[in-house]
Amino acid sequence: MKAGTLLMAVCLTIASASLAAAQLYQWKDAQGRTVYSDQPPPPSIHNAQQKSFKGNVIEIGDSYALKTAREKFPITLYASACGAPCDQARQLLTERGVPFSNKDPQANPSAQAELQKLTGRSSVPVLVVGSDKIDGFETGQWQAMLDRAGYPKSAPPGRKPAPQTAVAPAPAAP
Repeated sequence: MKAGTLLMAVCLTIASASLAAAQLYQWKDAQGRTVYSDQPPPPSIHNAQQKSFKGNVIEIGDSYALKTAREKFPITLYASACGAPCDQARQLLTERGVPFSNKDPQANPSAQAELQKLTGRSSVPVLVVGSDKIDGFETGQWQAMLDRAGYPKSAPPGRKPAPQTAVAPAPAAP
């Protein structure tokens, strides 16, 4: 009886080891439908992505709510080294897991011109969500604007996006 139990335990261990390393493939077929499979796509498919999963969690990226909010209401943060308000603004967006574009008007003349055109001033921080904007940092107002846009209230565990910093154009050679 004990030999049978030991054999069963060994078989279960081997079977579960292969599940831990399972792969999932995702691609669009000729009709534009998304296909998920544990088998690699046909050689004619060039848009395939390979996903790995451990246990019962599949790592596929951003949630539907986050993707939808990002498409409809992209976020730009105008902030510089202005101290606590700018630091708190960045921290709020990061803790919520909100992807945003960070523009520093002090370091980038084009960002400064955009900010001036947008607000008529050059003070930071300024949050732009879609076509709406808030001058200055106030946690309640910022949270409410992000809620209205449909952004999740917190980042998924282990996922805090880094801000995308706008790069200043190189100065023209003399």
